Amino acid sequence: MSLEDHVEELASDLDVDKEEVRRDLENLVEYSVPMDEAKQSLRRKYGDGGGSDGTPSSKAISEVSTDDSNVTVTAVVLTSGRRSIQYNGEQHVIREGELADESGTISYTAWDGFDADLEPGQTVQFGNAGVREWDGKPELNLGDSTQTSVVDETLDIDAEVGGESSLTDLEPGDRGITVEVQVVECEEKVIDGRDGETTILSGVLGDESGRLPFTDWEPHDAIEAGASVRIEETFVREFRGAPSVNVSEFSTVTPLSESVAVAEDAPRMSIREAVESGGQFDVELAGNVIEIRDGSGLIERCPECGRVIQNGQCRSHGAVEGEDDLRTKAILDDGTATVTVILDDELTARIYGGDLEDAREHARDAMDKEVVADRIADRVVGLEYVVRGSLSVDEYGANLNASEFSESEDDPSERANTLLREVEA
Repeated sequence: MSLEDHVEELASDLDVDKEEVRRDLENLVEYSVPMDEAKQSLRRKYGDGGGSDGTPSSKAISEVSTDDSNVTVTAVVLTSGRRSIQYNGEQHVIREGELADESGTISYTAWDGFDADLEPGQTVQFGNAGVREWDGKPELNLGDSTQTSVVDETLDIDAEVGGESSLTDLEPGDRGITVEVQVVECEEKVIDGRDGETTILSGVLGDESGRLPFTDWEPHDAIEAGASVRIEETFVREFRGAPSVNVSEFSTVTPLSESVAVAEDAPRMSIREAVESGGQFDVELAGNVIEIRDGSGLIERCPECGRVIQNGQCRSHGAVEGEDDLRTKAILDDGTATVTVILDDELTARIYGGDLEDAREHARDAMDKEVVADRIADRVVGLEYVVRGSLSVDEYGANLNASEFSESEDDPSERANTLLREVEA
């Protein structure tokens, strides 16, 4: 059936004006709501058999659910940010952010046709706001059928207005955010974008609370290594299980006269706590190395993509002439859980006690590459290490790409005595 056929069916079944049904159905389909679900939403809105005036009920934010099709809410605008998206082959600029009332918070997306300006701090009544599920939660969708009016009302909300945040408080999905940070690392990259090759900036931002990766999709001159900047109107995505700050063409980047202090140490967590968090960009773990996994020591990588190859075969490029490299995959256990710690060539060379050429010679003399991994295992298995790096968690397990790897200086007996004192207290 065509969209017009669906409109005719609904208008007839519900005894509702056809143009009104068409407008509502087009809005829902534009928001990527499946046709069957969109029709069910309109049936709930107007009521089977007709007779409903179609006026959405007023609700507190905590009462809004994904079962609602349209609602009326009165809320304070917490954040408001713009972003460019591609939909049906065309570029669209949407506005998105978060709203709050006395009962809680909810995110929103304002699509084409919604022409009201939303400023943080305003109290606004949103009439006929659509509802959809986003990341398992209800989200308000504002379009040309949404009526808005700024109201002279003060709401007692438990949320910060304006979106100013420290890095440690950011979560994937945050929008309209402002941060004051130091650019710890920054490099220029050329990627294959929607319109061909595109130059971007990527690296690491830091403040007193921690560090996070960033991508600047429209390179700003003020973003360079060592600079301290205020970045307004950013949004946050997930990158390898951790938040990542995204700077767009709508973001404002302003140099700061004073340098932003950056935390030197990464937060120390138990392995279980870190794994259950879903990922950490910069974290410190401590535990005993209990095993060196296969694929450690002297390995070969594909010269095209850098993946580790087996028997001269790359998963992506087939038969290739591999390039030698050093790597260690160590299982770290702290008694709460385990994680695979991946050491690059430099860290591996340190614990192996030689560089790549030394490893090649060692393997040639023994006529066995495994001797390199065996030596690494002899030197680290059974010892306690403190590891710092970036943790990612997926269906294949938890992996920490280490930036630091050093033997623990803690006294196990003293730690045991401390634990006993805590238990006995």
